[in-house]
Amino acid sequence: MLESPNQSAVICIFRLRRRRQKPNSSKNSSSNAKASTLLALLGAALLPSPSPPPLKSAAERRPMDTRLAVPVVGMVMAECAQVGLMIVSKAVMSNGMSNLVFVFYSNAFASLILLPASLIFHRSGRPPLTPSLVLQFFVLGLLGCLAQILGYAGINYSSPTLGSALLNLVPAFTFVLAIIFRLERLDWSSSSSLAKCAGTIVCIAGAFIVTLYKGPAIVTTSTSSLSNLHNEVFNLHHKLLTPESNWVLGGLFLVADCVMTSSWLIVQASVLKKYPAELIIVFFYCFFVAIQSAAISFFVERKSSAWSLKDNMRLMAVLYSAVFGSAFQVGVSTWCLHRTGPVFVSMFKPLGIVIAAVAGVLFLGDNFYLGSLVGSVAIAVGFYSVMWGKAKEEKKDLVISVGDVKLNKKKVPLLQTIVEEM
Repeated sequence: MLESPNQSAVICIFRLRRRRQKPNSSKNSSSNAKASTLLALLGAALLPSPSPPPLKSAAERRPMDTRLAVPVVGMVMAECAQVGLMIVSKAVMSNGMSNLVFVFYSNAFASLILLPASLIFHRSGRPPLTPSLVLQFFVLGLLGCLAQILGYAGINYSSPTLGSALLNLVPAFTFVLAIIFRLERLDWSSSSSLAKCAGTIVCIAGAFIVTLYKGPAIVTTSTSSLSNLHNEVFNLHHKLLTPESNWVLGGLFLVADCVMTSSWLIVQASVLKKYPAELIIVFFYCFFVAIQSAAISFFVERKSSAWSLKDNMRLMAVLYSAVFGSAFQVGVSTWCLHRTGPVFVSMFKPLGIVIAAVAGVLFLGDNFYLGSLVGSVAIAVGFYSVMWGKAKEEKKDLVISVGDVKLNKKKVPLLQTIVEEM
């Protein structure tokens, strides 16, 4: 029976190994040296050369802090747009516009903006749409529709300040739901999990300090030096923040909005794993919200005057909500959620009350109080704690995944094993 070259090489190596195991002598030493030289030449000729390590992507080559910097900046901008949307929506609904009609127009215009944008950015490599995915898009739109209707109703009955304050419950609800659905790991022996839990609690506590504790004024502004236009905006600001008689009802609506928003983040994270095209998901989301809100509005708002956009204030509010509220804010949140997870995105909700306080000082002539400073520091500490825990977990996952890839790609031929044993 003929022997293959590899089999002959193995037999030769076993014979050489047997010779090396004989008692030491000068003759044997010379033979062993020759055998080692022959073995090295044979191994170099037959053993495969090691493959170069796989090239890392640009995202993997960047440090962990740099990869988190872009989502952080994006979410801060999204929260700024959210605070502006709350003030604009309160103003237009105080002027008589229905919150249902406002939701319909905002998402309908946003769908018209997102349709060409999604087709341009996802021209190639677009995942196929299945009936199951379309159904999940519908559920995502339903949760978003209910969240928007409840949120705008709560702001209409209360104020944007209470709306920003109660949105601080979103991180807590999202964190609990993420653990239940195993989107986040909770290991009490892990420092990263403890940091995320403690940071979430501190962040929420800081947001409520800003809302409930005023304290003495640290920075004061004189309204006498403001221009007439500034005075008008200042008066409108205080009018918008004046509590209405249905403050408790508005608070209940806003709490329900927080539950729907947290559920929306969890469902969206699940959808992104199956269909990682962010703009297409946001388009379908706004499209289904527009259809669902239109169906509800047709039964509730039967007067034609409720659908009119002749008032410039209504038209500008709808356009702002469509561009910055639905298209930009939801689009950026979806992009960040795809890369960081639902808990990361929800952690920026407490930042809204700080943004509202700073905007009030800079643009509306509000005073800056000690409670705002203490709460802002607490939010910053809690936020940094969550970011540290998130970065540590991602670094650990990256090391484990790279180790698994190296282990799976490592192929050890029989000849190499024998040579290493010798």
